[in-house]
Amino acid sequence: ILEEKNQDITDSIRYAKRIQETIMPDKALLQQLIPESFILYKSKEIVSGDFYWFTEKSNKILLAAVDCTGHGVPGAFMSVIGSNLLHQIVNEYSILEPDAVLDHLNFRVRVALKQDMENSESNDGMDIAFCTIDLDRQIIQYAGANRPMLLVRNGELFEFKSIKHAIGGRHFQDSTHIFSGHTISIEPGDTYYIFTDGYIDQFGGEQRKKFSSRRFEALLLEIHGLEMSQQCDYLNQEIEEWKRSEEQTDDILVIGIRF
Repeated sequence: ILEEKNQDITDSIRYAKRIQETIMPDKALLQQLIPESFILYKSKEIVSGDFYWFTEKSNKILLAAVDCTGHGVPGAFMSVIGSNLLHQIVNEYSILEPDAVLDHLNFRVRVALKQDMENSESNDGMDIAFCTIDLDRQIIQYAGANRPMLLVRNGELFEFKSIKHAIGGRHFQDSTHIFSGHTISIEPGDTYYIFTDGYIDQFGGEQRKKFSSRRFEALLLEIHGLEMSQQCDYLNQEIEEWKRSEEQTDDILVIGIRF
C-alpha cells in the first residue's frame, strides 16, 4: 500500500512539474530577445520554488529571477502565484519600472495570501531580482527584494544591492512605496547576472562549507569572457563538483546576459 501511495504521489508531482514548466517561458525565447544569454535552472526536488520570468513589452525586455518561500510543492504553488501576478502587473497594467513592479507585486502577494487579515497565518513570500532592459536608450533598470544584480565590466565586478525586504509577509511595513531601483547605462561587453541564493548556499567542498558569494563572484570574473552557453555549462559543472556527495541544498537559478 505504501509503495502504491508513494508512486501515486510521485506521479502526481511529476505531472505538476509539466504544468509548472508550461507556465515559465521557453528558455529559447530569451536567446531570441538577447542572443548572448543563458539560464541555469536546477530544481532541488521534482518541482521548484525558484522560477525565471521574462517578456517583451513596449520595446523593452523585462526579466526576473525569483525565489519563493520553500521548495518542492509549497514553493511551486508560490511560483504559480508569482508568475501570474508578474504577468498581470506588466502585460495587463503596463507597469514597467522595476521598483513599481515590485511595489505592486508586494501588495498583490499580500492580498492573494490574505496576509493583512488579523488571523492570517501566512508569512510566505518571495525574493526577486527584476530588470527592465531598454535597448533603444541603452539602459538597464534594476530593483530587488533580497537579491542583488552583478555586473562585470572591463574585468571588474560591480554589485547593485537590493532592498533587504522580501515580497509579501506579515512583517512588511504598511507603506506602498518600499522599493527603489538603479539605472545603469549599457556599455558594449557588459555582462549582467541575476540569481537566487541556491548556488551560493550549496554545501560542499572538502570542508562541507557553503559555496559563498565571494567564491561565486570570483568564478564569474574568471568565466565572464566565455560564450554564454559555455558559462552556463561551466557554472553547472562547478556546482556539481562542489557538492560532491552532498544533497542539493536548495533550488538553483542563475541568469546571465551580455550586450
